Amino acid sequence: MLRKQKSVKDSFVRMTELVLPNDTNTLNNLMGGRMMHLMDVCAAISAQRHSNRIVVTASVDNVSFREGIKLGSVVTLESQVTRSFSSSMEVHINVWAEDIPSGTKIKSNEAFLTFVAVDQSGRPIDVPEATPETPEEVALYDGALRRRQLRLVLGGRMAPHEATELKALFGELE
Repeated sequence: MLRKQKSVKDSFVRMTELVLPNDTNTLNNLMGGRMMHLMDVCAAISAQRHSNRIVVTASVDNVSFREGIKLGSVVTLESQVTRSFSSSMEVHINVWAEDIPSGTKIKSNEAFLTFVAVDQSGRPIDVPEATPETPEEVALYDGALRRRQLRLVLGGRMAPHEATELKALFGELE
């Protein structure tokens, strides 16, 4: 049976937050845990928009903090589904920090999160196929299978020799 298809652009979410004193550490920078919370919420909304289901976070890939985000900065998060599998969805998220008085805006974070759609009993449920349209969406879609296999290998859920996309990427290693 063919899965329903849904454009990845339909899952796009833009969220904006102001960094307040309660969000910061003793150096007046946004706390990493608070940033990860915001990223998880934004990405979850994208996954829900794509699946029209309850979603749970399955994994977060490599969140690195490139630049500290200062107290008073405006944080903008943008996410959308890159690809879906049977019940899981990969979501790409970018985070920018803007200092309005100085007129500066920097990209501070980028990550991929994976969500699983579940029914009311918490069991995984099928989601629509994600359809990319722009060149950027196609590039993210094409890389999603490699990233998924890497996550599965690192999580111990796939044997390295089964990761055919990764083998193709690195060639046969002796």
